[in-house]
Amino acid sequence: MEYVYAAMLLHSAEKEIDEDGVSSVLSAAGVEVDSGRVKALVTSLGEVDIGEAMATAVAAPVAAAPAAAGGASATPAAEEAPAEEEEEDEGAAFEGLGSLFG
Repeated sequence: MEYVYAAMLLHSAEKEIDEDGVSSVLSAAGVEVDSGRVKALVTSLGEVDIGEAMATAVAAPVAAAPAAAGGASATPAAEEAPAEEEEEDEGAAFEGLGSLFG
């Protein structure tokens, strides 16, 4: 992931995304650079409009935010559900025993 972040940083700084630039950013961050991964990243980004990709990626968390808020209110219900299931399971167990003595 740090390789992609290095490319994004170079893009944001309006620098060319090339092998030397990505390697320099990674080295400055203290990351051990794998030249094969750097070359693969630079090659794969050759045909990508990074500005558009970043704009699309930034929009995704915003869309997920309401779902997270809804998920927070659903948490208590999720905690209650196992307790209800346990009660139902116990009832089913007793009903099964009752039929043995029935």
